[in-house]
Amino acid sequence: MTDAPTPPTDDIAALAKGGRTNVFGFVLRLVARLPFLFIAGRVYGPEIVGRFALAVLVVELAALIATLGLKRGLAQALSSTTRPHAHVVWDALAVAFILSVAASALLFVFPQIMYPNSQVIGFERLLPLVVFAIAWSDVSLAALAYRLNVKAAVTARAVVEPWTISIAAWCLSYYSTRDGLIMSYVLAMAAALAASIIPFVRSYGLPVGWSPHLGPMLALVKRNMPLAGADAIEWGTRNVDRFILGLLFGPATVGVYYMAQQVASLPQKLKTSFDPVLGPVITHSLADGDKAAVARQVRQVGFWIITAQAALALAGSIPASGVMGVVGREFVSGAGALSFLLIAEVFAAKGAVSEAALVYIARHRNLMISLALLAFQVALSFALVALMRRLGWPEPWAAAGPAVALVTSVSIGSVVKSGLLSKLLGHSVRDFRPAFVWAVLAAALVGSAIMQLPRRYEWAEMLFGIPIILATYFAILWRWAFRPEDKALFHKSAAAGEAHLPTDRYKV
Repeated sequence: MTDAPTPPTDDIAALAKGGRTNVFGFVLRLVARLPFLFIAGRVYGPEIVGRFALAVLVVELAALIATLGLKRGLAQALSSTTRPHAHVVWDALAVAFILSVAASALLFVFPQIMYPNSQVIGFERLLPLVVFAIAWSDVSLAALAYRLNVKAAVTARAVVEPWTISIAAWCLSYYSTRDGLIMSYVLAMAAALAASIIPFVRSYGLPVGWSPHLGPMLALVKRNMPLAGADAIEWGTRNVDRFILGLLFGPATVGVYYMAQQVASLPQKLKTSFDPVLGPVITHSLADGDKAAVARQVRQVGFWIITAQAALALAGSIPASGVMGVVGREFVSGAGALSFLLIAEVFAAKGAVSEAALVYIARHRNLMISLALLAFQVALSFALVALMRRLGWPEPWAAAGPAVALVTSVSIGSVVKSGLLSKLLGHSVRDFRPAFVWAVLAAALVGSAIMQLPRRYEWAEMLFGIPIILATYFAILWRWAFRPEDKALFHKSAAAGEAHLPTDRYKV
């Protein structure tokens, strides 16, 4: 079942072109997100950040449920309908609106769900009003993704949202260091909604002659419950650790972990950056019955993502104390959690990319596997925290227990899901390259040597150490691991296949 390397093809060229656009968006998101982390850590402190982290966690879960899998299922609905696409999408927005109102009402009546380890204060009770904005933004961007418009997602998620929350958090800190973070989040979500709806209306138009057909849309929702479950479980895998900490520790500990989680989640956004183009390319290949192409696409994108995530893991985990110290000395205790979370993103990549195909060809089995893994992660998280406390380990170490559980769970998930997908496609989706291992080891050795500098040179570890680590890593990869299809991600030449790209099918 081993597939030999192939020269770049049209689908890989499409993925490379969309990948360049989205990786650029990832860089924008990274640049914009760092000021928010710095402001939140330095100005608001661990306790306020911890309260904010738990509240946002619950609100985003409510918004995810309100979309009911439409982010993924909408593409199938649009490809199989005879109605005007604008009418179908507005049906989806109507369903999302109804469910958002219901979710907001529940959280407004029972705000303690958002704050399980502290009292509700200030404007915090009003936070659920933003559920609608998140859900509509997600559905609008999903509709645009069907037409492979990735620019809108990059603008909304990588420019408007992070810069709005960063600027608002700074300005509102002069008004209230208690409510400033919550208010800045609301403003950011509202701005992201505007940045999503405007290009959506330009692309699909207003619903002229539209009357709601909620029956077919609810039938779609029912049919796509496995997709909704996959979305919810993937989200839960990345966030249940934070909620567990909220039940077992105080807000300050949650705040420290949240900061580590936010830094570590930046690599995870690399995978989601490929979703707008990966999903449509996979569905086109499945519609053509070309399983070999699907396997090739999963292998290629999986390698790209793992390569980039490993680079960020090396750059963030080796000088972890310095990285956490940037957002505030109170957050240095989260260095251990940061290292485990960054490693988890590398191990999770193959499973996440495999799931992009499994949700279309084995949705129920994928859902059952994900449920079992999530249950295992939750049980292991509680067990590790209890064990570390019994052994008398310091609280920061015990608080890293859920991160260790995450690494274990996603590693098992990647093995199981990639194996299942390989079996179903009849072609391997795994792409092991020995040079990748050597690149990681070499960069780790170089980084470890640099970290031996005296403490007074910690600034040099960050300023010069990280670039040297990355240079070592990518030099080995480029020379011994990258193939022509990998280098297509970095070039716009005809050799990468873009000169012959079928733009009517893979327009990005």
